[in-house]
Amino acid sequence: MSVAKRALKETDWALSLPELLRQDSYIDGSWVPGRPSTRISVTNPADGSVLGEIAAMSSTESLQAVDAAQAAFPNWSSLLPQNRSAILRRWFELILQHKEDLALIMTLEQGKPISEARGEIDYGASFVEFYAEEAKRPNIENVTSHLPDAEVEVWREPVGVAALITPWNFPSAMLTRKAAAALAAGCTVVAHPSGETPFSALALAELAERAGFPKGVFNIVTGDAATVVGAWMKDPRVRAVSFTGSTGIGKLLYGQAASTVKRLVLELGGHAPFIVFQDADLDQAVDEAIKAKFATSGQDCLGANRFFVERPVYEEFCLRLAERTSCLTVGPGLVDPEIGPLMNDKAIEKQEEHVADAIARGARLLTGGKRHDAGPLFYQPTVLADVPVDARIMSEETFGPVAAIAPFDTEDEVLNRANDTEYGLVAYVHTQDPRRIYRASRSLQFGMVAVNRTKVTGAPIPFGGMKQSGLAREGSRLGLEAFTDVKYVCRDWA
Repeated sequence: MSVAKRALKETDWALSLPELLRQDSYIDGSWVPGRPSTRISVTNPADGSVLGEIAAMSSTESLQAVDAAQAAFPNWSSLLPQNRSAILRRWFELILQHKEDLALIMTLEQGKPISEARGEIDYGASFVEFYAEEAKRPNIENVTSHLPDAEVEVWREPVGVAALITPWNFPSAMLTRKAAAALAAGCTVVAHPSGETPFSALALAELAERAGFPKGVFNIVTGDAATVVGAWMKDPRVRAVSFTGSTGIGKLLYGQAASTVKRLVLELGGHAPFIVFQDADLDQAVDEAIKAKFATSGQDCLGANRFFVERPVYEEFCLRLAERTSCLTVGPGLVDPEIGPLMNDKAIEKQEEHVADAIARGARLLTGGKRHDAGPLFYQPTVLADVPVDARIMSEETFGPVAAIAPFDTEDEVLNRANDTEYGLVAYVHTQDPRRIYRASRSLQFGMVAVNRTKVTGAPIPFGGMKQSGLAREGSRLGLEAFTDVKYVCRDWA
């Protein structure tokens, strides 16, 4: 297991457009610094250096953002769809124009390898482009009248102010995926980024302003989540809430939304099974396992957490995966390793706890298993074999670079084990049998199933899970539904 060579120092960076590194909240078309005594430091997880400070806004500023969004809503929602589309299109173009700066900001605050950060900027921009087109055609439904002398129409109308709450692991793409859909539908937006990775969202706000969004349409409020978001959850003017994060916080928001009956989009935790049948292309399966487990250093709700391998190829798969994993490079994101730092101390501690628990219950450590000497927030890419069903890692989301492998003997057995979880976001299946592909795809209780591949997401597809992995869908035309109300009009021409 090697340390990525340092092609440059973490301090050797500069933005082509320095104005993208904003440290104030963006409310009603203005940059609002908040009180000097309530600034919060943001650090680089690779080396602990302070990147800057953000404003810790109070509930007063949080509601001022809602005031602004509510005031802007009538004009924004009544714009011709092609006019909203043009502004979104300009935002998309600016995001791509400043891709390198946006990727650099993301790597510095989140830690992911710079090539992955560039990929996320492309991915995030694709949602803006997609919904710029969808903005032109919001009303495509109609109903044949069931009454004589009556004309029937069905319209989709924007719900109003939408609150967006985004996580630290994909600080750019999760904002664009939510905001582009809401804005295309005609909603105005108040957004709260993670306090650990706020600069990506603030940079997008800078570009949104340059793209021509009217003041009040797009607002970013930084600070303590309970303070900022708590005010939005109580406010009846906030009609929709879209959240990506843990299942625990999602449940809390679900309860808080009840008093004002808000629309909800919840993209919550995952506990993805990765199933390898004996007829699988083993080389392909190992290649895809590396992608499914170690992208974003394992800090991905789509990350494979439980590997189930059919017994005839079990030992060979374990050996190959361990060999490949032991060669992964580890280091600061700017030198573009394969594994960057984890986000915080809690993440490191969780890896240690899960590995220790699995080994204590009889698992074999094939590679890794401890902190990496690249720094305090780095953990060695790890492979565990013979992980028993009662190990914590088999029931809890690890969110880090630890792969847990167990054997299975029959198709029914592995599908039952894969479904034995409260989560249902994504499942990975490797087999060459078309009948088994069909059976597994139908049987797996997951919102998305990837067969003989890892990458499945994109702007045109409905992203989301079943069970306690969330509600509703993001991306595709379905991503507009939470931000629109259906209005039925019946006119009598008699």
